[in-house]
Amino acid sequence: MPNLTKLSKFLSLLLRHRAADFDITLDSEGFTDTDAVWEQVQKHYPGVYTYKDLLQAAEEGADGKKRYEIVGRRIRARYGHSAVQTITYPPVTPPEYLYHGTTREALDSIREQGLISQNRQFVHLSLDPDWAQSVGARHSKNTVVLRVRALEAHLAGHAFHHPEPKHYLALSIPPAFIDFPETLRGS
Repeated sequence: MPNLTKLSKFLSLLLRHRAADFDITLDSEGFTDTDAVWEQVQKHYPGVYTYKDLLQAAEEGADGKKRYEIVGRRIRARYGHSAVQTITYPPVTPPEYLYHGTTREALDSIREQGLISQNRQFVHLSLDPDWAQSVGARHSKNTVVLRVRALEAHLAGHAFHHPEPKHYLALSIPPAFIDFPETLRGS
């Protein structure tokens, strides 16, 4: 079975960070022609992947995360671009709670500023605390899961987006809508 994680990482390089190095042109929303991407996959990994592998990596993700999106004959990375303006998604009404995994070292800053996208286009929020914990664990062994009162934030005017099943996105979440670990102990 081909290594779809490796293919997904190559897609990230093509569609998020170094498109121009591979003669890939992204439009203002981050889309490019799927055939151009397939051509680069074939050039760099001859005989390793099939077009079906490309579609599977894009539509299902190697780990269940839908990092890419195909619309018609065009493909893009869903978020996290280096060279593309913020990708827009339609606003949605979120569930009552969403979760964000982070490091304990970041808690003081989050208490002061809230969750901000920093070097990403959006704050990523999970539907379940276990998934948020696993996301946070990629950055540190000393993780904590924050509960975001998403519906309350939405009703206060903060926009949420839901581009793929496991995640919601927001530009930022003020501290007033975040339940920190010490406030959750009694819940």
